Amino acid sequence: MKRNSLIIVFLTFTTLLFAQQPNKEQLERQARQEVRDGNELYNQLKFSDAEVAYKKALSKNPNYNKAAYNLGNAIYQQGRNKEAIANYELSAKATKDKMSKAEIFHNMGNSFMKEKQYAQAVEAYKNSMRNNSKDDETRYNLALAQKLLKDQQDKDNKDNKDNKDNKDNKDDKNKDNKDKDGGDKDKKEDNKDDKDKGEDKKDDKGDEKKDDKQDPEKKEQPQPRPNQLSPDQMKQLLEAMNNEENKTQQKMNEKKAKGKKVKQEKDW
Repeated sequence: MKRNSLIIVFLTFTTLLFAQQPNKEQLERQARQEVRDGNELYNQLKFSDAEVAYKKALSKNPNYNKAAYNLGNAIYQQGRNKEAIANYELSAKATKDKMSKAEIFHNMGNSFMKEKQYAQAVEAYKNSMRNNSKDDETRYNLALAQKLLKDQQDKDNKDNKDNKDNKDNKDDKNKDNKDKDGGDKDKKEDNKDDKDKGEDKKDDKGDEKKDDKQDPEKKEQPQPRPNQLSPDQMKQLLEAMNNEENKTQQKMNEKKAKGKKVKQEKDW
């Protein structure tokens, strides 16, 4: 008897427990109500409150594609484009209806446009057109995205070309500076050589003056030229030629050599 009572109590508790837990159908109804509430908030431009409602709907029914799509729109309206794109991608994968897919890809393209990711925007708009080729708004957005993508590519190409030209100009400038340095170095060496030459000339003049100073006889009286002897010397020479020709010739050579300039070797 006691055992039967325990079984009855357990069954009653279990029944009450499952009765308190909502079933799948109830959760889906609650999710739909959350989406309706979210839509009202969205239309009132209360996008953050609408976001909360859509998230509640998804917590009750994770496979509720409309809630995921609307959540993406609420996030998009708040400027969080990357989060919106992630929600659109999930929604597009789960959606079978072509018109719904077209709307999802259209809004995904808008999010990419906000991020200036024009290549991705072009692809998103093309996917939208594949599902609804009669949407003129999507067609216009696609043309705009293609133009902006081309402008972006042209700008990137121009920037790359400018950077290359600037690098080439910098290399040329560095080369010119190097050549200039080499020219300045050569110029300095030439100036040094000219200076050395000037000092050599100065040394020559100094040597000349030094030689003149060291030879007071040259400075005080004119030096006789060869074969221009005085009468006394001629007489002496004739007398000497008879007896001491060699000795007289030696003396005459000494007299001839007396007025010659001494050469200095230059110290280059």
